[in-house]
Amino acid sequence: MTAPKSTLSPATAANLLARVRQARPRVHCLMNTVVQKFTADGISVIGGIPSMTSSMEEIADFVARADALTINLGTLDAERRKVIRLAVDVANAEGKPWILDPVHCDYSPTRLAFARELIALGPTVVRGNRAEMQLIGETRSSLRIQTGPVDLLEDDGRRVSVANGHAWMAQVTGTGCLSGGVIAAFLAVEPNALTAAAAALATTGVAAEVAAAEARGPGSFEPAFLDALAALDGADLLQRARIDHDTH
Repeated sequence: MTAPKSTLSPATAANLLARVRQARPRVHCLMNTVVQKFTADGISVIGGIPSMTSSMEEIADFVARADALTINLGTLDAERRKVIRLAVDVANAEGKPWILDPVHCDYSPTRLAFARELIALGPTVVRGNRAEMQLIGETRSSLRIQTGPVDLLEDDGRRVSVANGHAWMAQVTGTGCLSGGVIAAFLAVEPNALTAAAAALATTGVAAEVAAAEARGPGSFEPAFLDALAALDGADLLQRARIDHDTH
């Protein structure tokens, strides 16, 4: 099946944010234990419904009820690997979108091998920083996102950049994980992964810019970021979102 054509603009991002808030999609998160609350709060304030269990006995039921799944390989252990494999099996069987963040796969050969195992199962999105994505290599049929001061998205020869954000995002643990949860929420209402992910990244990036204008540093930035996400509206995105198509 051919994916729906991607259409990207600040107006698209504004429309998708409104659709997320109306639909209230359920997002299941297999997230590293350091950032679970921050990620859940971020999904909640943009209008989604997060769930966070990593119980082997419950994971299949939770993923089956979710609209999208996000997986982060932080704080990885043998039990979590089993849970992740089962969650992916359920998501694929039911046609649910899922995201993989192969965090720190450049630190550990076994983590890299596991990330590549999961990529072979066809995530909707693979997102990571430059070092992680260079090591991962090809992502086949998945939307590829390389995060950084400018986020670079590539899917089937189409390339898009999102230039919103603030340097303090890199100093607050969990902003990337939260961003993955927001992307999952947008994927739940928009079948084109490139459109959904670019709109989600613009949403979190604009919120970070708004928060930074009010905060005094990384410590006060974190709650200000959640407040900005909660208050963000279409007018903010129309005015500030910087989404560019690569014409090469």
